[in-house]
Amino acid sequence: MSKKITSLEKCIQELSHKHPIVSYDLYEGITLAFMSLTGNKHTDTHEPLRNILEINYCHKGRIGWKMSNGNSVYLGEHDFSLHTMEYCSNSTITLPNEYYEGISIYIDLNTLSEEPPELLKNTGITGNSILDKFCKDENFSAFIGNEETDAIFSSFYHQPKEFQLAYWRIKVIELLLYLSKLSFDTENRLSEYQSEQVELVRSIHKYLLDNISQRITIDEMARKYLINPTTLKSVFKAVYGTSIASHIKEHRMKFAARLLMETPKSIKEIAKEVGYESQSKFSKAFKEYYDVLPTEYRIFHSNKLK
Repeated sequence: MSKKITSLEKCIQELSHKHPIVSYDLYEGITLAFMSLTGNKHTDTHEPLRNILEINYCHKGRIGWKMSNGNSVYLGEHDFSLHTMEYCSNSTITLPNEYYEGISIYIDLNTLSEEPPELLKNTGITGNSILDKFCKDENFSAFIGNEETDAIFSSFYHQPKEFQLAYWRIKVIELLLYLSKLSFDTENRLSEYQSEQVELVRSIHKYLLDNISQRITIDEMARKYLINPTTLKSVFKAVYGTSIASHIKEHRMKFAARLLMETPKSIKEIAKEVGYESQSKFSKAFKEYYDVLPTEYRIFHSNKLK
């Protein structure tokens, strides 16, 4: 193994002490890691490895990186990104929804050029070709997932144990072939945002959750935090994955469900506590979310505790 990969392996081992990470060597210079993170923030400090490419795929949850250049980028389920480990050497990982499950593929670009897997020989796929295409000027390239990438990445999961390594080796080759023909259409790329905008939206998110019993409009938030309403909606969706209305409704319903299970409060009281003046509107919204009325939900869960 090269010196760079040895450094990378040391980095993965150190990260494994803090987070549940399981890694596998697929080829000379190519390592696959499964990662699961919880919480809000994690530091991502490691040696700046310019010749190590990191490919990330979000399987579940949501993940973001606050880079040293002041920008932030977020991946939702099925999205993927590419960058060198120089670019993220002093970044902060954020989990907007407090959970992330995904895979990371680490590739020594020098080894890929000098000793590529047999199936990639004579394809023109080299470490330099990937570096120039995706990481020129230390870029962070992030893409919206599609049917083709879903078929590749999903195959890293749920394979019979005796076939896992064979599948992983095939799929990482398929991934590199796909990336070699991928065009840089703006439609399939995810945007970077200034970290100041992201932090402002996170503050707005906290304010909305702290005042979940109130009906607060986007315009009111925009005026309060001095941010353009269109920018607020755009950055909020990039960070949290849904519109403000959908995201807050989800929190309202989950909070209401907890109150139904854990308190003797009336349906009317709970409705008001989660921002509904009308009990009937609350009951309708609750049924749309959980497929049962609040009264039915409470009875079902009270029976489960008996």
